[in-house]
Amino acid sequence: MSSVPVTTWSLEQTSPADLLPAAAPDGDVRIVRAEVPSPEFSRFLYASVGGDIRWTDRLGWTFARWREYLERPGVETWVAYDQGTPAGYVELEPQDDGAVEIVYFGLIPAFRGRRIGGHLLAYGTARAWDLAERWPGRAPTKRVWLHTCSKDGEHAMDNYLRRGFKLFDTKVELEPDAATPGPWPGAYPV
Repeated sequence: MSSVPVTTWSLEQTSPADLLPAAAPDGDVRIVRAEVPSPEFSRFLYASVGGDIRWTDRLGWTFARWREYLERPGVETWVAYDQGTPAGYVELEPQDDGAVEIVYFGLIPAFRGRRIGGHLLAYGTARAWDLAERWPGRAPTKRVWLHTCSKDGEHAMDNYLRRGFKLFDTKVELEPDAATPGPWPGAYPV
């Protein structure tokens, strides 16, 4: 199997004041927290959003592993709906040091380019900053961070920078050149 160089950028906000808002998209777009841990729904979101950009690390997770991860206190999934249809999501994972990682963020391909992404990212980042308010006993958030890579969508980095994230690390590593999995074979044009 061949390898390809992949650049990974890590970005952060260190204050809620760093968050820059995004305009709300046109139409009936709502963002709702998925409060009941659902491995089936989370795997659907993961495969549907990441299928064309080679998200593969969780495809082999068992149902039990998904459930165990989703039931961890503070892990949250916020889903954007456009006219009642899931359009994308942001997944938050709190860490012991007062940081909250935006572990996954993105839109299903049919919903990209409609100004939903900036709105969802701003909303999800705000929920990372106020996460402790929903989880009694958790320390207030001191830092929100994420990573993006050269395999992600062409507008990902610009969106993060426009929302006030600052670059703090860059790495280049060789990764196996995996095929685009799609949510099912042939779902996306090559």
